[in-house]
Amino acid sequence: MLISLKVNNCFIYNTETEFTMRSDMRNKHFPSNVVSVNSTNVLKSAIIMGPNNVGKTNFIKCIDAVRGIMLNEGKRMVPNIFNADKNCEFAISFCDNSFEYSFELKYDFPKNDYIFEKFSKITYDVHKNKKETIILLRDTKNKEYICNTEDEEEKNAVISAMKVTAKNNLLIYLLDTSQFSVLSEIKDIITSFAKKIDIVDMNNIPMKKTIEMLKISDDKTQKIVNFIINADLYLENYQYLKAGNADNDIIKVLDPNGELNLQEKVLKGSETFMDQLHLFSTYKGLTVPSLTFDSTGTKKIACLASYVIDALENGRILVVDELDNSLHFKLVRAIIAMFNNELNTKAQLICTVHDITLLDCQKLFRKEQIWFAHKDMENAYLYSLSEFTAEKDGVRDTSDLVEKYKRGVFGALPEPDLFESLLEVQNNG
Repeated sequence: MLISLKVNNCFIYNTETEFTMRSDMRNKHFPSNVVSVNSTNVLKSAIIMGPNNVGKTNFIKCIDAVRGIMLNEGKRMVPNIFNADKNCEFAISFCDNSFEYSFELKYDFPKNDYIFEKFSKITYDVHKNKKETIILLRDTKNKEYICNTEDEEEKNAVISAMKVTAKNNLLIYLLDTSQFSVLSEIKDIITSFAKKIDIVDMNNIPMKKTIEMLKISDDKTQKIVNFIINADLYLENYQYLKAGNADNDIIKVLDPNGELNLQEKVLKGSETFMDQLHLFSTYKGLTVPSLTFDSTGTKKIACLASYVIDALENGRILVVDELDNSLHFKLVRAIIAMFNNELNTKAQLICTVHDITLLDCQKLFRKEQIWFAHKDMENAYLYSLSEFTAEKDGVRDTSDLVEKYKRGVFGALPEPDLFESLLEVQNNG
């Protein structure tokens, strides 16, 4: 599970910015929204709210870049274009069933060099005091190298290799880890965590995952179908049918002119388009092609269903940009509630939203689960509702957060001035 992500000089963020899923258990509100992993209390869900173009999607990009780097997918961190310093930094903390780990990187963008790399194990004593044990450190700028292993021969070999090996990738991808047990273990831990992260953009959500799961036809398939049906008041069934007609014949059935004029260009242009011709929905006992009869929201729910079910069943981290795009507000709340439920003990949901009704600490969230994105002329900011206290700001769990947000108490509020545009239109007319 993700505990925290700290970035500095990455994309829109030109100063150190930290997002954390760590929970403060001094607050007893909604204990089911928190899962305890050893001595670490981790939030099951979090939302990020704010105006357009303030950094919400850029934060998702940061997660995606970190994931890609950890999996050696060729992705790089990009520094803030307004910052003279071209070194990017990130530090990610996460936990599995046994331990908490921390992984830190510093990246020289112009040289394509990783100039700092540190992997640590985090433990806590009976008094909750934190202890960091550095397993691997490669600091090429300060010429500091650490390899923490009981095998002295392996330790010396790894340190010697760190001093002379290229810096254009992580050490675990530059060396043959099968020759070094400590590097092999680090690689397994890092890749195992990164592979659990699914990133979904609701403006460009792929159908491929759902289609592949519908083809299998097992218990998980039925759970996905049930999820889609339960999300739509009138839908009776949703299925993948391999029809006897050729795909071109199916297109003619959908549109006598042989062309599909679909509103969702992403669906029309996707690699699974021909497969989507075999998706059918049932309404009032009549089975019809999903492509032309289902609404945009129903199609997006069908795409999202496989990710939600997979996350909850297999303990994955689902990161969604604009979760509330084309979805009814009650449906969005229901999806979040699935992750907050006490039956969920291993999955996480992190999403950006615009729907201010989600600012709800009476029925849905703890304060530290709500985050705001804000930007001024100098910096981009990411901060939690938990930073607003009852004593200083009059913000309690029982407060009307929507009203306070509208009044600008939390910032992250757009102030559009479109009157000049209206005058221009009227004058030109």
